[in-house]
Amino acid sequence: MITRYALFEGTVAPGQEAAFRAAILAEVLPTWKAFPGATAVRVSFAEARDDGAPEFPLILAISYPDLAAVEAALASPARAASRAATTAVLERFFTGRIHHHVMTAHDTVL
Repeated sequence: MITRYALFEGTVAPGQEAAFRAAILAEVLPTWKAFPGATAVRVSFAEARDDGAPEFPLILAISYPDLAAVEAALASPARAASRAATTAVLERFFTGRIHHHVMTAHDTVL
């Protein structure tokens, strides 16, 4: 399995954390779920971090069966819709940058 992570490094406007989370779930999550070939979508919001650690208020993980599926999803019209929705929410609440990492995942369920 391949998982593509989007790490949202930065800050949410003070006092806007709940609104940011609600907007991500209502406005952006549906576009992430629409990526063709995606087998799982996980949205993780920060609750705590180590002293001195960079701030990641949101980490997105979308899993696919293989790299070809990732490439197809990124080439699809769903990506443009996702970017538009993400940009609209981030402009209201977030200051920072997003970087992506594509990883081979080995899940273990306990």
